[in-house]
Amino acid sequence: MIAAWITEYAALLGRGLQTTISLLLIASVLGFVLAVLVALARISKNRLLAKASLFYTSLWRGTPLLIQIYIFYYGLGSLFAQFPLLRASFLWPYLRDGYWYIVFALVLSVGAYVGEVIRGGLLAVPKGEMEAASAFGMTARQALLRVRLPRAMRLLLPTLAGECVMLLKSTALASTIAVIDLLGAANVVRAQTLQVYEPLLLVALVYVCLTFLIEALFAFVERRGTPVRRSV
Repeated sequence: MIAAWITEYAALLGRGLQTTISLLLIASVLGFVLAVLVALARISKNRLLAKASLFYTSLWRGTPLLIQIYIFYYGLGSLFAQFPLLRASFLWPYLRDGYWYIVFALVLSVGAYVGEVIRGGLLAVPKGEMEAASAFGMTARQALLRVRLPRAMRLLLPTLAGECVMLLKSTALASTIAVIDLLGAANVVRAQTLQVYEPLLLVALVYVCLTFLIEALFAFVERRGTPVRRSV
């Protein structure tokens, strides 16, 4: 039999799940784009660009994500509130919403962590493949987009799966600034029903299911991207 509190708060938990999934999708897509740019900057021959990207990755990986979220939400949020022009603009509904500060923090975090991962993948691509691309008449940009980057992504799929799972767990920090994600919804249920452990166990089960889905998706992509060797 389904517990009464699950039925009563199903809509709230559903909205929390939607928030968690949206945070995961937005941060993973935008963060991945940023990570590729960071990786390219890290291996760039432009020393200024390489140093700037190194500083960014070191700073973001060296500070806790929760502190970054607090700085953005309580620091920038309070600063933006002091400008009447911003408060009267169409941007204010977004600038006062903690959801977008979480998105911003997660995107920058993914850019830093995954950027270093992709940098390692790009450096791991055999030089012979790049020389072969050049021999076929590809420009450096074409070789990067058609050979080096796809090859690096194929090598990094297991690592990227782990980073995606870590991102999923990081979305739970949204509840610390009153964003009703999955954990935030569970905390509301706990406060209103005095059920201490049951909502947390339910949320933990949902996170485990989402983790299995992420791992299954990456495993499927990895199988599709790996050619099947036929025995002679």
